[in-house]
Amino acid sequence: MSNAPENSLYQRLGGYDAICAAVDDLLPRLHSDPQLGSYWKGQSQETKRKGRQLIVDYLSEAAGGPAFYTGGDMKTMHRGLHISESDWQVFMSHSAAMMGHLGVPEKEKEEVRSFLESLKGDIVEK
Repeated sequence: MSNAPENSLYQRLGGYDAICAAVDDLLPRLHSDPQLGSYWKGQSQETKRKGRQLIVDYLSEAAGGPAFYTGGDMKTMHRGLHISESDWQVFMSHSAAMMGHLGVPEKEKEEVRSFLESLKGDIVEK
């Protein structure tokens, strides 16, 4: 039996390119969703591009990668958006569809789901 440490989630997901692919699959789903799309209404392409990079950096760092996230904490970044429980469930559905589409293994899917759920209290406004 090996005592070698397990690779980070970042490594097991496929590293930076895989996280970019996941974000690039997920964001169009969210932008085009009839319930969630309004959160990006009126944003310039440049603002969306910067937002995408912040998400990539955040997820890469959180998964144990070498990226450095320079944005605010989740509570600050989502305060005032009035994200509801229903919005959250739609987001989680799109996240699951993205992971299925990209063939993320079940163990890693569960870790990503758990990580996302850990953010819910800072994102959903009651």
